[in-house]
Amino acid sequence: MSYKKEIIDLRSRPAFLGEFYGSTPGTAGYEAAKWLNRRVGSKNDEHFRRSFTLDGFVDDIKESGITKAVVVGRDTPSLTVSNDVIYDVVKNHKELAGIASVDPQTHGFKATLDEIERSTKQLGLIGVNVEPGFGNPPVHADDRDFLEVYDACEKLDLPIFIMSGPTTPNLEHTNPVAIGRIARDFPNLKIVVYHGSYPFVNEIIGVAFRYENVNIVPDMYLFQPGSKLFVEAANSFLNEQLLFATSYPFRPMKQTIDDFLDLGFKEEILDNLFHRNAQRVLKLDV
Repeated sequence: MSYKKEIIDLRSRPAFLGEFYGSTPGTAGYEAAKWLNRRVGSKNDEHFRRSFTLDGFVDDIKESGITKAVVVGRDTPSLTVSNDVIYDVVKNHKELAGIASVDPQTHGFKATLDEIERSTKQLGLIGVNVEPGFGNPPVHADDRDFLEVYDACEKLDLPIFIMSGPTTPNLEHTNPVAIGRIARDFPNLKIVVYHGSYPFVNEIIGVAFRYENVNIVPDMYLFQPGSKLFVEAANSFLNEQLLFATSYPFRPMKQTIDDFLDLGFKEEILDNLFHRNAQRVLKLDV
């Protein structure tokens, strides 16, 4: 199967953003990026070298058939890619959009809320990313330190992106029970769950069944054991809440599109998965 319409990639980062993304051959970060690529099924574990430059990154996006890639930074005690850096990456390219990141544990509530206002209203970033499970200390997503972030995003009509997945220091913090509580307490907040709370696939599907403001981005974990339940759910009720992403540089763009098309999604829901859901959540024109 092929797909020739718009594709929005909800999670993409060029390698040049830092060693964690494989920016520097010969480093531990570069080898870790290769390892993770192999772990999630990449056929070429050094494909990301093309994104050592911004031009190479954008060329890869265009040639893969992706219409727009959403670039997200990090704000955690162990890894920071600032919102100003994300703005500099995306500002001159219609193929790119940026998501801000904040860490209320480190910076406090006032500075965090000020940064949400600055990064979205001044820099034009179109959502906010948080990573409670990678904090100091790691916490559940509904920890009280993050509640004012959710409240601010709900009031500003900004989608909140919540990082999850099996690389959290404590896998308990990936359990999406906390996502359900956030969805219940902030019913008008558009919640996007990066990595789809893998390996808690059944659980996040149950949360999304109950709360329509929960959107799931399984990205590279969609190709892991147990993830076919996402396909089954999307072919049923979840087709307006599942969104496509490559998780580049940890999976190749074009291969991920091709692999996605081979998973068994019904053809009539592909527009939703590839671009309509993202357009709605992010209020994007492509």
